[in-house]
Amino acid sequence: MSLSFEKESNQRKLGRIGRFRRPVTARAPSMARFIFAYFAFSERLTAMESLTGLNQSRAPILEALQKMKAARLVPFDVPGHKRGRGNRELAEFLGQNCLDVDVNSMKMLDNLCHPTSVIRDAEKLAAEAFGAANSFFMVGGTTSSVQAMILSTVKPGEKIILPRNVHRSAINALILCGAVPVYINPQVNERLGISLGMKVSDVIAAMDKNPDAKAVLVNNPTYYGICSDIENITKAAHARGMKVLADEAHGTQLYFSSKLPKSAMSVGADMAAVSVHKSGGSLTQSSILLTGENVNTGYVHQIINLTQSTSGSYLLMSSLDISRRNLALHGEEIFNGVIDLVEYARDEINSLGGYYAYSREMIDGDAVFDFDITKLSIYTRSIGLAGIEVYDVLRDDYDIQLELGDIANILAYISIGDRRKDIERLVSALADIKRNYHKDPSRLLKMEYIDPIVDATPKEAFYANKKSLPIDETVGKTAAEFLMCYPPGIPVLAPGERVTREILDYIHYAKRKGCQITGPEDMTIRRLQVMED
Repeated sequence: MSLSFEKESNQRKLGRIGRFRRPVTARAPSMARFIFAYFAFSERLTAMESLTGLNQSRAPILEALQKMKAARLVPFDVPGHKRGRGNRELAEFLGQNCLDVDVNSMKMLDNLCHPTSVIRDAEKLAAEAFGAANSFFMVGGTTSSVQAMILSTVKPGEKIILPRNVHRSAINALILCGAVPVYINPQVNERLGISLGMKVSDVIAAMDKNPDAKAVLVNNPTYYGICSDIENITKAAHARGMKVLADEAHGTQLYFSSKLPKSAMSVGADMAAVSVHKSGGSLTQSSILLTGENVNTGYVHQIINLTQSTSGSYLLMSSLDISRRNLALHGEEIFNGVIDLVEYARDEINSLGGYYAYSREMIDGDAVFDFDITKLSIYTRSIGLAGIEVYDVLRDDYDIQLELGDIANILAYISIGDRRKDIERLVSALADIKRNYHKDPSRLLKMEYIDPIVDATPKEAFYANKKSLPIDETVGKTAAEFLMCYPPGIPVLAPGERVTREILDYIHYAKRKGCQITGPEDMTIRRLQVMED
């Protein structure tokens, strides 16, 4: 349907409705039915048009926004900046093109809460591109995607098997729904101080011990690039009637390169939360939730609508739409280029000595079943510096911003927008830092991951009667809030876990080294909320 015809049709509708402003007669019901049928037919025609020629070269949300701009609508709706006219400073900072499409749901743009046209089409194309049965555009980040997976799979009191090194969003979901976690403590690489993947044998043992568990959650990959054997975990879970959920916040690239580990959807997992904004090029906070054939998408949609905004950002949705098209058409080429960049960086950094940029040599077929070679994870402890110290020096002295620095590692996130000259600048800076700041590493803390002692479920602890104590007086108590370094956002201490001297020593050490500690109500990290005895 052309834009001019749609305008003409609307004028005719208004004219006909206007002529029937008289007392109801016997004719009115039939005319009302005619008007209702006309509107319904018009909507079906618009929907049919949006499906015409639908393929991966299309970007339905982008196209609808372009049509909206061409219509030169007068906005008597929200947002109140009215295409930037009401906030010129904002328009000058973000750009007029940005504010022109910062709009609310309207008929021609569909509605994220109940997509029936262009958003629905964009989600269908995303599902096809990622090899899923269905997809949902998420505007609350992959935090909202992870929470939607868990909330739609387990109910209060039901069990879910998951590695303890999950992002806090997963544990937050357990607080919201009251499900019971069955943690699998991952293996740890003691040299690097990082947690690894889940062994298949450990997962099977947990499933056999908890046959009533409803689901298994898998990190695919971890922040550092470690992958579990998600294919055999999925087979084992499905044989026991359990769903498989994948946190693929760092796994967009797995769907678009044959050189990388297997994606969740390719091995038959039931749901996957994918941060397209991390490595796929979309805007921050945009994410996609993927579902398989055996998932009740109507119920998932209802769960999403419990927490997701009713004013979905078209900036975020269009960025997902455009990025999906780019990846569907050019993804293999893009990520093979990323792999080449990272391999070059890894070779150059390892040739410096002292640093260790790890890769596939870590694969053992079990706790490290595979490795995502797009991850440039670098061990720094051998030069006598904690990762967070190298992170700070790179930012403050060399104007290089990394993704994270922890006690022993840094992570340079290489993705769709990086260039060879940027890699060379990073390598040069790391060489300078080694030469200028090298110290004796013997006094550095070795461990990064600490196995927790679980005393209560996250929900029980979070909503329990609690008291605030000086943090050093909490040893032996049960935490009622989180403590974590962010990034990566993996809790050192989660609600329901026992506070130990080892955990407090780690927190004090991380603070001294400059890690950003988050989670507690007391943002100075001097006090901690614990469950009352």
